[in-house]
Order: sequence, then structure tokens, then C-alpha cells
Amino acid sequence: MDQARRDFEELTDDVSCLRVGFVNVYFVGEPQTAAPWALVDAGLAMGAAPILDLAAERFGRDSRPAAIVLTHGHFDHVGALQPLLAVWDVPVYAHPLELPFLTGRADYPPPDPTLGRGLVSRLSPAAPERGIDLGRRVQPLPSNGQVPGMPGWQWIHTPGHSPGHVSLFRDADRSLIAGDAVSTTKQESVFSVAMQKEELNGPPAFFTIDWEKARRSVEAIASLQPTTIAAGHGHPLRGDGMADELEALARDFDERARPNHGRYVNSPAVTDESGIIALPPAARSSGVRWGMLSGVAAGAFAGTWLYRRFGNRKKLE
Repeated sequence: MDQARRDFEELTDDVSCLRVGFVNVYFVGEPQTAAPWALVDAGLAMGAAPILDLAAERFGRDSRPAAIVLTHGHFDHVGALQPLLAVWDVPVYAHPLELPFLTGRADYPPPDPTLGRGLVSRLSPAAPERGIDLGRRVQPLPSNGQVPGMPGWQWIHTPGHSPGHVSLFRDADRSLIAGDAVSTTKQESVFSVAMQKEELNGPPAFFTIDWEKARRSVEAIASLQPTTIAAGHGHPLRGDGMADELEALARDFDERARPNHGRYVNSPAVTDESGIIALPPAARSSGVRWGMLSGVAAGAFAGTWLYRRFGNRKKLE
């Protein structure tokens, strides 16, 4: 529990954050009560044990969430689902446009390693973009905007990073769980990720498939004027000036967040309820070729590690 303690942070009386590797999951609900609670996202595969341990400590050994709510289904947000569902057997909720990638019907559009100069971007092709099959366990979020297991919260469609990406907002205290609509550390930088350097950014670039929708999504959440931003990557940000900082990111999104080149920058991936309809051609650059050649050993290591962590994804019965 010592490592989990270091990566655990209370945001409000009923919202807490657990960082698993480089990604966050959130517990929403009053601790040590009989009230329903929910888990937002499921992190990396290695996160199952600390998630279960902290849930037991926070809500009781025999407690289980009313729901697992996914901001989206990328590998680093669903990695621990299989072992968690084996213990809890609870429903999973996601936006309808995310369901093709969560029911075995489609794989995600491939990442774009040409974005950014960091090693994380260079190695992004090693990350699995293929979908998973949750079968009947996954259900669409209610069309009325309510969030199962999270009274007082509403979900907001914030696409761009993925087709069915959602953010979660509570008007009572203006808390925002943003998923990957924004990030609070620069995901393309190994240094920033390792040090968890706090800075408000757009979505992780190498997996973002529609930059115009991503811009509009940041505008949408900025209009909410949140006092807390709990993103999928980076420390939660709070305090005076938060809404102004987010508004500035929305206003200057093209300069601060949108790349000036890349596979999806000018031509987004096109998807619908069945999955991918069309993809733009892959971008090429000499810088990427150099980066791939100079980093081949690191790439092989990362690919092997990712496969061992995430490659064995069997259908959840």
C-alpha cells in the first residue's frame, strides 16, 4: 500500500485520484458509507491490485462500484478491466461512439508518431490500438446525460482524442473529470511524464484523431469554468485562476496544442457507430525515420513490455 499511498490524492470529500504508472483513475463516492460509488476509467493492467486495495479501504472490503464509467477505451484507460470485472461483476458504461472499440467490432485508428519530439511519441506505434471485447458488460451511457453511480454528475461528449470520448462534470462544485480531453502534463515528453510536471495541455497528441473536434471539446469544457480539472494524465489542478487558464488554452488552442503537421491534423479519421470509415494516409518525415532508427532498441523493449502487459486480451464473458 505504500506505493499506492504515494500515488493517491484526495480532491474533494467524495472524489479521489489514484495514479497507475502514467495514467489516473478516479473513485467517486462518499467513503465508508452505504452510498453508491463509481470508478472512472481502469488504467493500466498493473493497476488492478492497487485499485482493488484502495477501493476496499475506502468503501469496505465487500463493497463494489455501482458502475465503471469510461471516459474512452484506449489501452491505458481499460487495462485493468478484466481482473476488476472478475472480482466485481458490475456494468461498464461508455459513449455509444466508443462501443465499436469495446465490443470487438473495430480497432482504434493507429497513433501518429510524427507528433512531438519526445521519445513517447516515437514509441507510440508500440502501443496497442486494437479494441477489446467486453461483450454485454458494456452499455451506452444514458442519453439524458446522467452518469450511473454518480448522482449529481453529467457526462459531456468531448470527442477528438477518440470518437466517443466523454468528460464528467458536477455543477455543484464545478469539478471536472476531463479524461484525455486535456492533460495536465505533457504526454509527449518522457521527462514531463516521469516528473509529473504540471502544465495544462491539449489532449495527448499521438492518439488524437480529430483536432478540430478536440479544439471544440476544450472550448466546451472551458465554458463550464471548472474549479478542479482531473485529467487522465498529470496531477489534478485546482485553485484560483483554473478557469482562466483553461479558457486561455481554448482560445489559443491552435497555437498551444494543435500540431502544425501530422496524419490527422488536416484530415481527421472518420468513424461512426460501426467503427472506422476512413483514415488519412500516414504522415512521413525524415525526423521520424531518424528517431525510429536511433531508438530501435528502446522501441523493441517498449514493444515487448507493452505486449506482455496488454497483448493478452481475451473476451470477457
